[in-house]
Amino acid sequence: MLANLLEGKPLADRIKLEIKAKVEGLSKPPVLASIQVGENAGADVYVKSQRKVSESLGIEYRHEKMAQSTTEEELISLIKKLNTDNSVNGIIIQMPLPAHIDYKKVSNYVASDKDVEGMHPENIGKIIFGKAKVLPCTAAAVMELLNVTGLDLYGKEVVIVGHSEIVGKPLALMLLDKFATVTVCHIGTSKAGKLDEHVRKAEVLIVAVGRAGLIKGEWVKDGAVVIDVGINRVGDKIVGDVEFDEAAKRASWITPVPGGVGPLTVTMLMRNLVEAAKYRDTF
Repeated sequence: MLANLLEGKPLADRIKLEIKAKVEGLSKPPVLASIQVGENAGADVYVKSQRKVSESLGIEYRHEKMAQSTTEEELISLIKKLNTDNSVNGIIIQMPLPAHIDYKKVSNYVASDKDVEGMHPENIGKIIFGKAKVLPCTAAAVMELLNVTGLDLYGKEVVIVGHSEIVGKPLALMLLDKFATVTVCHIGTSKAGKLDEHVRKAEVLIVAVGRAGLIKGEWVKDGAVVIDVGINRVGDKIVGDVEFDEAAKRASWITPVPGGVGPLTVTMLMRNLVEAAKYRDTF
């Protein structure tokens, strides 16, 4: 068996066409305010990508650049200002932030109806009830890729490796809403020596840890769907958390790294923005 590739770009391109049509149906172009504090090459790349996608969809992108020395109070003050600016539909805080700023603290000041990252406690809470319109971007990207496979998740053994707030935890809730049987593995599972035991049972395996080669290809169940969220630099290569070559011999579907989940994350951000804009457009 050689797995089918679950590539993100073709799917992202299709979803962008849907987003663009929705943008054209709004009374005015939606506005995304992007806050960046300090200098960071990775954040600069992400901002450039966001701006390019925004412009292609008819979305206005406002880049709020703040100095490295910006205090938490100053950042919170800007967030509050953007919350009350009726021309702004969505707010995103670029990572990483300087060490003296607590992301969890400042992000909670973003109004829930302008939270296009889907990480406000109110929006996370809505996932529990299956009522969320705005979802964490990476978790939403994983769900879109699962849809491509045509797999009915009802009753399937799904194993998530990694329990972060932005991927593992919200994904578990979203998959439970599909009546999948969900197991979440983390460092405790690994230290107990039980990681491979759980992975071998997975009909759907989702890995989001950030550790190259963590999941051995031989652990992958024949016919499993494998979604690798991990991005790791090894020498001059970018690789995932799963040993791709061996896993691809066993899986029915597998995401490449790079080129799998990554191309979809900015697209999910824009979809969240349009949902936020549609909400305000009704008033």
